[in-house]
Amino acid sequence: MKQLKRIGTYTFLGIASFVSIFPFLWMLVSMTNKSVDVTQGRLLPGGHLIENLKGLFATVDMMTALANSMIIAVITTVLTLLIGSLAGYGFEIYRTPGKDRVFNILLLSMMIPFAAIMIPLYRLFGGISGSAPFLGIDTLAAAILPTIITAFFIFFFRQNTKMFAKDLVEAGRIDGLSELGIFFRIYLPTMKTTYAAAAIIAFMNSWNNYLWPLVILQSPDKQTIPLLISNLGAGYSPDYGLIMTAIVIATLPTAIVFFVMQKHFVAGMMGSVKG
Repeated sequence: MKQLKRIGTYTFLGIASFVSIFPFLWMLVSMTNKSVDVTQGRLLPGGHLIENLKGLFATVDMMTALANSMIIAVITTVLTLLIGSLAGYGFEIYRTPGKDRVFNILLLSMMIPFAAIMIPLYRLFGGISGSAPFLGIDTLAAAILPTIITAFFIFFFRQNTKMFAKDLVEAGRIDGLSELGIFFRIYLPTMKTTYAAAAIIAFMNSWNNYLWPLVILQSPDKQTIPLLISNLGAGYSPDYGLIMTAIVIATLPTAIVFFVMQKHFVAGMMGSVKG
C-alpha cells in the first residue's frame, strides 16, 4: 500500500513538474526555429538560433531596452529595500500610540488596484514636467518613483522583524550607537535572508512591470524590455522566432537573480511566515 502511494505521489509530482516547465522548454525550442515552425507547434530544436539573434538585434534596439530595464530594476530594488526595511523596522521596534491604526490603513492601500491611481499619477508627473523635467513624463525617474515602495514590502519587513532579537537594539543603545547606527550596523547584517527574499521579489516586479512604463515612457529610446517585446508582437505579421528569442533574453536576468539567491529567498519567506 505504501509503495502504491509513493508511486502515485511521484507520478503526480512528475506530471506537475512537466506541466510547469513545459512552457519554458517550448520557449527555448522556439527561439531556434523560424516563425512558421513556431506557429505550427514544432517541438524539436531547429538551426535558426543565430539567425534569430541577428534579426532581433537588427530589428530593435535590444541593448538600450535591456539597459533601461536594468537601471529601473536595480534602482527600484535598492530604494524598495531601504525604505521598506526602515518602515517595517520602525513599525515593529518603536512603540507609539496609534501605530497599529496607521499600519492597518497602510495595509488597506493594498486593496487599491494600480490602474485606479494611474491617471492621477500621470497628471502629477505631467505637472512636474514644467518645473522639473528630469522627474516628468518620459523619464526613467518617473517610471521608478511610484514603484519604489508598497504596503506589501513594509508588511513583509515588519513580519520578519518580529523574529529580530530586540535585545540587540538595547545593547546597541547602551554601546552609544545612534538609532540609524543600530539599523545599519546591527539590524541590516542580521536580516540578510529577509533582504535577499525582498530583493528577488522587488527586482522581478520591476523588471516585468509593463503598465506604468507603457503610460509614462513615450520615447523609443526609453522603452523597457516588456514594452519592446509587446511592440514585437504588435505587427501585422509578427516573427515569433524573434519574439521567443527576446523573451528568453528578457528572462535571463530574473532567472539568474533567483537561482543565485534562492536559498536566502526560502529562508526569508519562512521567516516571514513564522513572524
